[in-house]
Amino acid sequence: MVDLIIGMKQLTKVLMDGGSGLIIMYAKMLDTMGIDRSRIRPTGAPFHGIVPRKQTMPVGQIDLPITFGDSTNYRTETLTFEVIWFHGTNHAILGHPCYAKFMAVPNYTYLKLKMLGPCRVITIDTSF
Repeated sequence: MVDLIIGMKQLTKVLMDGGSGLIIMYAKMLDTMGIDRSRIRPTGAPFHGIVPRKQTMPVGQIDLPITFGDSTNYRTETLTFEVIWFHGTNHAILGHPCYAKFMAVPNYTYLKLKMLGPCRVITIDTSF
C-alpha cells in the first residue's frame, strides 16, 4: 500500500498490485473525492479475478491524474481506471499498467517503489 495523489486528493490506502492487469477505482471513492459520476465513460468489457469465480462488469472508465513524490520531486501521469460498483478495503488498486506508465521498479524485499522524477529518483515507501 502506498500514499499518493489521485485527482486532487491524497489517498492513503492504494494497493500496488504488480500481478494484476487492472487499474481499479471504487464508485463510492469517486463520490468521496467529489468527482462527478458523469465523467465516467461506459464500457462493455467485463473482467475476472476481483470476485472469485465470477465476472465483474464495471460501471465504466474514468481518466484521472496520479502523482507520486513530493512538492520538490514529483511525477504525474494520467491513468484510465475501471470504476466498479462495490466497495473494497483499499481506496484504489493500481496494477502493472501503472508500473509500465511510470516505468516504476518495485522492490518486494524492501517494499519500495522507485521511478524517475524530474530532479532525481523518486522512492515510494509502503504505508503499512
